[in-house]
This record gives sequence, C-alpha cells and structure tokens, in this order.
Amino acid sequence: MMAKKGLRIIIVGCGKVGNTITEQLVREGHDITLIDKNADKISVSTGLYDVMGVVGNGASLRVQIEAGIDGSDLLIAVTDSDELNLLCCTVAKHAGDCAAIARVRDPDYSRESAYLQEKLGLAMIINPELESALEASRILALPKALEVNAFAHGQAELIKIKVGEESALCDMPVMNIGKKTKDTLICAVERGGEVHIPSGSFVIKENDLVSFVVPRRRAKATLSALGLKTGQVRDCMIIGGGKGSYYLTRQLLDMGVSVKIIERDKKRCEELTVLLPDAVIINGDGTNEDLLREEGIEYAESFVPLTGMDEENVLLTLYAKQMGKAKAITKINRIGFKPVLESLDLGSVIYPKYITSEAIIAYVRAKKNSMGSNIETLYHMYDSRVEAIEFQVGANSPVVGQSLRELNLKRDLLIAFINRNGRILIPSGSDEIHVGDTVMIVTTHSGFNDIGDILER
Repeated sequence: MMAKKGLRIIIVGCGKVGNTITEQLVREGHDITLIDKNADKISVSTGLYDVMGVVGNGASLRVQIEAGIDGSDLLIAVTDSDELNLLCCTVAKHAGDCAAIARVRDPDYSRESAYLQEKLGLAMIINPELESALEASRILALPKALEVNAFAHGQAELIKIKVGEESALCDMPVMNIGKKTKDTLICAVERGGEVHIPSGSFVIKENDLVSFVVPRRRAKATLSALGLKTGQVRDCMIIGGGKGSYYLTRQLLDMGVSVKIIERDKKRCEELTVLLPDAVIINGDGTNEDLLREEGIEYAESFVPLTGMDEENVLLTLYAKQMGKAKAITKINRIGFKPVLESLDLGSVIYPKYITSEAIIAYVRAKKNSMGSNIETLYHMYDSRVEAIEFQVGANSPVVGQSLRELNLKRDLLIAFINRNGRILIPSGSDEIHVGDTVMIVTTHSGFNDIGDILER
C-alpha cells in the first residue's frame, strides 16, 4: 500500500509550543509553513526543521495568502495571545476553507471553549494549562503513581509506577500479575534505559518503570494489590498563582483537597482570593526558605511549584523532597536537558508542550487517515519511544470480525483494552473487536494513522 501524502499545515507562532509541534509534524512527513512576527525566530526555526517561513502577523489575510492558506489542510495558531490565535483561525476558515486549531489559555475563554469552537467552526481548542492541571490532579489522586493518563473519556487510566523492593511486582512474570490484580495489563517497562513491550514471560525487577492500563474504577484496588498507598493527598502547597495554579486548585478543591497558594504579586493574590475563596492565598516569595518552613512545607502531603521558571520549579521540588515526604509534581516548559532532569529524581514531571502537541498530532493523523478508524487519544511514553493510541473502529476496519489471536499483529505491540459502550475490557486472545469500539494499542512503532496499521501486511 502506498503511503499517504502528508498534509499542508500552517503553524502561527514559533515559540516553544510551535517548535515542538513543528518538529513532530515534520518527522511525520507533513509540509509545514511557519508564520511569526519575529524574523529571527523564523530564521532559527526554518533552519532547524527544513520548513518554509513567512514573517508577519498571522491574523493578516495577506500574510496567510503568502503562506499558502488557499491550498492548506490545517492552520494551527499557538502564539502567546489567545485573541490572536482565535482571530488567525477565523481568518483561515474564511480565506482557505481549511481546518483550524487554536491554543486558548485564559479561564474566561476556557469556560466558553465549546461555544467558541462551534460558532467559529474550529476543529479544536486546546488549553495546555488546563490539561496539565487535569493530569496533575489525577496523579495527586493516586500519589504513588509517576504518571496517570486518561483514555476512553476517563473510563481507563494508563498508570506509570517505579517498582520498589516492597512491591508485589518484584521478580514476578507478567503472566502471573493477573492473579494479584484484576483487569490490569502491563503495557511497557523501562529497565536500564531500554524500553520493552513485555511478553507473558517477562519478569519485573526492582527499579523498573512499569506502565499498566486499568479501568479507572479499579485503579486504587490495583495499586493496593501491588503494595502501594492508594489514598489521595489531603493537602497541597502550590508555589505561583498563574493560570495553571488556578486550574489545578479548582480541580483539587472539587476533590476535597485543601490548597495553599504562595504568590509574590499582591494584586494577583487579591484576584485569587475572589476566584478561589476556599483556598488559602499567601502573599510572599515562594522561593524563600523561611517562608516555606513557616507555611509548613515539612508537613505538606503534596507540593507543586508553578513559578513559570523551570529552574525555580526544579530547585523547589528538590528542596521539598529534602524537607519532607510531600508528593511533588514539577511542571517543565522547556524540553532541553531532559536526561539531566530525569537523573535528579524529581518524581512526577509534566510537560505542557507535549500535552498540546499530542492532542494536535492525534487530530492530524486522524485527518490524514480516510480508512476504517479514527484516532481518539494519543500519548507518547518513555521519551517518545513508545506510543499509546486509542482508535475509534469503523465499519471498514480490517480488524473487525476476527478473534485477536487470529489477527496477524506486528511485533512490539499490545492491544491494551477494548472500550465497548463505556465498559473497559482487558482482552484475551478469544475476544473480538466490534464496529463502534474504541481500542487502545501500545507500541514502539510510530506514525500509526489507522487501527489497520497494527497488522502485518
């Protein structure tokens, strides 16, 4: 079968998120044109990624025409301005009849995202700050997890843990794990820098990083069966009072978690006091050791630095781990020095740029595909060496109507679950995939656009 030609995509904004998306989409074979007002940014990005570049205002019809909007399939607006992103998409919809995606971070717009998306005819509105907060809240609900990602509209979770010497997983073959836990499938294991899609005979060892999928309702029971603490945190100290702090606090308060925010800007503290009346807002420097001790960092159950500066976030996390036993989550905006960060044992780390790019890449792959399925969710694992993809199965799919053991699956690939009308099935060889199911696969292959890509041809 011939490979399908890549899409023609315009990306407005050459910041950190724009470059992350550009890098991934170029790798997947798409034709990219960048727009940015800053000529230096255009020069650097076009040199790095071998793409076209146009200097100018992305909301200008003239600039979009110069970038080739007439023949483009998609425009993605990821500038620092929500209003500019929405305007870019509106112009693109009228000028080029192409799909449009806007990054929107302001809480006022976020509350109206469904309305804006419908009325402006956008393919997607994505809020990385909100999505990061949702991921952090899932982790704080299961504090022994390093990562918790949602699939099947929240009905299934992909959980990553580090295997300690006390874990029931130690020295256990994967095939025996079902005796300890119900409805659980080990999807991927990292050991000594190498990632494995494990077979039944694979033996889990101490210090392995293990990812498993489980129905959300069974997540706590599974962690308990593995000898890990399952109760959510009771309190959280957040440093910094920006948009991400607001979104995370809203999530935690709804979960019954008490929240204390330390923010140095007095005016922002006054705003947060009105927006979050059930949270404790402290006006002060969250990097001051005396203040942190005074506010009880030694006794905090969880700690999330959201200062806007990666270096401060990392140092604050290390300090919190030294001072107490808080579950820490560190948000990192830049991707450089990742191996160094991983060697620091920061615990759970969240990268908003990856969250944004994965949602967009899932949409692009689905748009490129015209076969018997569609991509619902995409998540990169273990430094993008593993992909977890949830497909919606259509009537023309080649995987329908056969038992899983009859399917000629590619190597280094697992079918992790079948979602049938909201019920999560951890499949056996005798199960079949039906039209209308969503199916999650985990693989070291990359670039799957269709559920049929799991088959050897």
